[in-house]
Amino acid sequence: MTAEPARSAARMRASDADREAVVEQLREAAAEGRIDMDELDTRLGQALSAKTYAELAPLTEDLVPIEVAKGGGQPLVLKGGLHGMTRAGVWKVPPVIRAQGGIGGVRIDFTRAECRLRVIDLEVRGEMAGVKIVVPEGWTVESDSVDRGLGGLKDKTTEERTPGAPTLRLSGSCGMGGVLVRHPNFRERRKLRGIES
Repeated sequence: MTAEPARSAARMRASDADREAVVEQLREAAAEGRIDMDELDTRLGQALSAKTYAELAPLTEDLVPIEVAKGGGQPLVLKGGLHGMTRAGVWKVPPVIRAQGGIGGVRIDFTRAECRLRVIDLEVRGEMAGVKIVVPEGWTVESDSVDRGLGGLKDKTTEERTPGAPTLRLSGSCGMGGVLVRHPNFRERRKLRGIES
């Protein structure tokens, strides 16, 4: 049922911004020594001439950072407790995050986060107040492994994926408070544009 939208997205025409995002990722990979200069030149040529997402995606598929491939690093644990917890603004995204809603709830906003990962594993425990997650346009959200519980899961994200954009892989349970995943709303987008200008 999800295969057809994925094929449709792959056939979509890539924009100049999509090509530039892949070019930037390739340059960073070369600077880190993950591809040599000859391979960089080849991939840059392919990226700049790509017309669809399907042509762009293979150019960065093998550029997974070492810490992600090894599954290393300490998980980021966010606990809502009595008063709630928010992780927003500029912050570095680790490969593994655990969010426990508690009584106050947890809100995780990835829109200004620094993320060079291909996959982020986010274990949610909705508990009483739930977990709210805000992801940029173009990110993929996988939620098949989440136990819906009493609160349920609301995924309001689109299926259109930007080449090279992260995949947020959810697991855990929604509890009574539920889990909400969405893109930035109108007010948040206006605020973000004000910060970037």
